[in-house]
Amino acid sequence: MAVTPRLLTDPFLQLPTPTSIRVVWFTEFPGSQHFVTYGPGLTTPAEKSRDRTVMATSSQLSRTREDQKSHLNSQVVDLINARPEERQIWRHEAIVNNLTPGVRVPYQVTSVQDGQVITSRVFSLMPQPTPQTALKILLTSDHQLKPLVSANLQKVVETVGAVDAVFFAGDLVNIPDRASEWFDDNRSGAFFPALQGRAAYKLEKQGQETIYRGAEIIQHAPLFTTIGNHEVMGRFSIENSLSSQFDDAVPRAIASARYPEQAQSNQPVDDSTGSTARAAWIKDHSFNTDTYEEIFTLPTSETGGKTYYAVTFGDIRLVVLYATSIWRVPETGPEIRGKYSDPVPQGSQQAKELSQLNQERWGYGQHIFEPIAQGSKQYQWLQQELNSPEFQQAKYKVVMLHHPPHSLGGNVVPPYTDPVTVSDRTADGTIQAVRYEYPQENNYLIRDVMPLLEAAGVQLVFYGHCHLWNRFVSPSGMHFLETSNVGNSYGAYLEQPRPAVPSSDSATGTAIGNPNGLAPVVPTIAPLKDENGRSLPYLSSNDLTAFSIFNTADGTVSSYYFDTCQPQSSVIKFDEFQLLQTPPTKPATQS
Repeated sequence: MAVTPRLLTDPFLQLPTPTSIRVVWFTEFPGSQHFVTYGPGLTTPAEKSRDRTVMATSSQLSRTREDQKSHLNSQVVDLINARPEERQIWRHEAIVNNLTPGVRVPYQVTSVQDGQVITSRVFSLMPQPTPQTALKILLTSDHQLKPLVSANLQKVVETVGAVDAVFFAGDLVNIPDRASEWFDDNRSGAFFPALQGRAAYKLEKQGQETIYRGAEIIQHAPLFTTIGNHEVMGRFSIENSLSSQFDDAVPRAIASARYPEQAQSNQPVDDSTGSTARAAWIKDHSFNTDTYEEIFTLPTSETGGKTYYAVTFGDIRLVVLYATSIWRVPETGPEIRGKYSDPVPQGSQQAKELSQLNQERWGYGQHIFEPIAQGSKQYQWLQQELNSPEFQQAKYKVVMLHHPPHSLGGNVVPPYTDPVTVSDRTADGTIQAVRYEYPQENNYLIRDVMPLLEAAGVQLVFYGHCHLWNRFVSPSGMHFLETSNVGNSYGAYLEQPRPAVPSSDSATGTAIGNPNGLAPVVPTIAPLKDENGRSLPYLSSNDLTAFSIFNTADGTVSSYYFDTCQPQSSVIKFDEFQLLQTPPTKPATQS
């Protein structure tokens, strides 16, 4: 079916430098030309002669698809069967150069298709801010098309005005290869519309319906992201639904071990590009972050590319880690592929036969996607970054990752470590159960990474994943903030145990409270109360939505909530703390 030419998104900003910034937008057509026009003439006609035009480079997203679980209008795509269908989407990027720090410039983008000219509204851009520039940074995560996200973002701008950047701690959408979740899900809560003020989410609370538009944010402010578990797709298939592919990730080592036999029987290998073909096959049979990496232009590191990196933005040195694992259900049982067990059919087959029969169904526990333990490439890169002049001279040292080092939420367990496989067998060797344990003492974030950050003088560790607000402070004064109660919450477990957790401490860590040793901090301004009038050290609600703003003028991090059951109510500032200047840091210990 023919698609009416349109801009699939407004433009958004990426990768600022002291004199440039990238402008990115998407269409559903390749077009004959795409360009950015910028300069004072866009808002002041008398200055038209000073305007400049920059042509964009274009590329097609390689893995974006839709399936029967996509929420689409019929004119967008026609799905006639359960198989995923490719959705052709083109990305356009122009580099706007010769900018002056501190000077905001109007811009707009244009795409041409079959002689039809499609032009965006006029927005504004600015290059990388210089040190000592007062900035307001939105700290957010875990949008995932959740019900309260558009309300949350709308209240950000209504409360604090325009922000200067967005630090996004992962889980941007639910299924990263499902194009509509990024661009035009017909429930009006897709990623880009919500962050661009183009959403129209109808939220009904207590019989009252309110429409929230999100906010015009990333058209004017650069976006820095990290990978959460929802940015990772599992094993590729042309038959299975996108949801089942997302859930079907297996460790790289498992796919690598299967390669020779599978490659010989299922696909020809080009000897001239053997290593590339092998890597592509392993990726297709394990997991990938291709769509995420194709959508965003981010800083890069030599060993991690876009997946982990560091960047200076004004007075901030932002260090972004790739710290996430696949999410598995906590329940256990003979047919459940979960955190703590894999399905094993019951019967009299011997262990070897059973393993061969069933290993394709195994999920291999809650396995980690990118190594971060001491000695890994990412850990070694982090050591180098913490010793760099850019980091050590920064006024504010901030680390962003997805998985929580400290939390009252359910997703902080099991400990962040590689699953240890335990096979229960009968006397004759028959496998009765395949279990996974996660020794608490091997938690890589707590054992290896956090001491490194403490020694380097990091002031703020920011993360998400548990869909709640809570924070912690270490004895040395390093702050931990989880501000992911944006769209919905899965509970906080301060005094009651997390659901469906095995009793073995070696398998799970602590089932009540924060398993990693720090006590949660009660909000400093307006904490919520429980039924007994006690102040709660968290915000976990499906009616209250929270956001946090880092203001570099005085180093304060302020958190706010909005009650969606009372659409006319004011936003409440409920917590605030300050990042203190740290003394010159000592070099991070080399391993």
